[in-house]
Amino acid sequence: MSSNPVAETVASLLPRAKAELTELVAFKSVADFDQFPRSESEGAANWVADALRAEGFQDVALLDTPDGTQSVYGFLPGPEGARTVLLYAHYDVQPPLDEAAWTTPPFELTERDGRWYGRGAADCKGGVIMHLLALRALKAGGGVPVNVKVIAEGSEEQGTGGLERYAEQHPELLAADTIVIGDAGNFRVGLPTVTTTLRGMTLVRVQIDTLEGNLHSGQFGGAAPDALAALIRVLDSLRAEDGSTTVDGLAPETSWEGLEYTEEQFRSDAKVLDGVGLIGEGSVADRIWARPSVTVLGIDAPPVVGATPSVQASARALVSLRVPPGVDAAEAAKLLQAHLEAHTPWGARVRTEQIGQGQAFRADTSSPAYRAMAEAMAVAYPGETMQYAGQGGSIPLCNTLAGLYPDAEILLIGLSEPEAQIHAVNESVSPEELERLSVAEALFLRNYAAG
Repeated sequence: MSSNPVAETVASLLPRAKAELTELVAFKSVADFDQFPRSESEGAANWVADALRAEGFQDVALLDTPDGTQSVYGFLPGPEGARTVLLYAHYDVQPPLDEAAWTTPPFELTERDGRWYGRGAADCKGGVIMHLLALRALKAGGGVPVNVKVIAEGSEEQGTGGLERYAEQHPELLAADTIVIGDAGNFRVGLPTVTTTLRGMTLVRVQIDTLEGNLHSGQFGGAAPDALAALIRVLDSLRAEDGSTTVDGLAPETSWEGLEYTEEQFRSDAKVLDGVGLIGEGSVADRIWARPSVTVLGIDAPPVVGATPSVQASARALVSLRVPPGVDAAEAAKLLQAHLEAHTPWGARVRTEQIGQGQAFRADTSSPAYRAMAEAMAVAYPGETMQYAGQGGSIPLCNTLAGLYPDAEILLIGLSEPEAQIHAVNESVSPEELERLSVAEALFLRNYAAG
């Protein structure tokens, strides 16, 4: 990339970027204020706001969103009559999980084996830095050729929807011709990838009650209806013999057309234990990007340590259902609730409650912004062609923005490739990916303005 002035500038700025990411990672900005101090998230928000002001952004503001968190907004005016591009990232992070399992402290950016480790390094504080690097490279080379809006969300990982509701209440604020969501990632390191679909999701809590209270399993077991056994049977009904998701009325027969994902690569990325089979049918890409998948996220039941010989009177679980584009998440939630109720055995009492949802997303890949990005990525990644991939996860904001701005083009890029291990212990970012994607974003903005 050395013959490219933008690439040369980004390379020269990388030490500064590492120092800034070190500062940003140090904030324990988990937007769960029962676990982590609100002041940590506020500190990260102020850091982002100060960084935008230092780059000449106007109207920089900490937006108090309805979920009690703050999103950071700024506007950088471009030339008269220029197009407007919205750059998105989030500064909140997942909890560190078991801090003792981290090789180095989760909130201290640490370099080893050519990667930078720390919670949020890839997802998505690195995305904030990526946007800053791209803009600095353009400014050093003559200026930013478009109007730029930046929005850095403060509660994306919590799924509490604060920014979505704020955007709906202030629809003019984030209006743009094109939106770059910096919260996805390459299919693998060194393979430039745009995520073109996201699965939607719904969360349903199910509770089963069979008795007025727990009973002695010796005295009553065998005839007394066990709520935990009933729940296990209900949850098992959500899967076919091969592990495929089976929710009554929800059609699973869709397939993925685009980048393929080999079973060998998936087993390696997912760290599947030797001898353990994958579940479902069809290609891996079909299963994780184009079809529904159910996951039991938690069960309220007695822990093994301290358990007593009792028939359980009540049991409950939290169930997540991911749905592909073309399936309405609200309709899927109703089907899931109906399925859980219909498959509850023994006349047990069952209650279901939907506690969260986000719609699926599909991008229009024939748009000018996609052509501009493909050309940019071909330069930033010499010898590679931009790939289209899906993502099994959900970014509900994408659908909110697509609904608010139906003419806007939406591209998803980012630093969360498989080696990054986002949401797990020892999350890391590849500095080469940060460098190349910053170059790609800068060149994209230039190409898009010219087009």
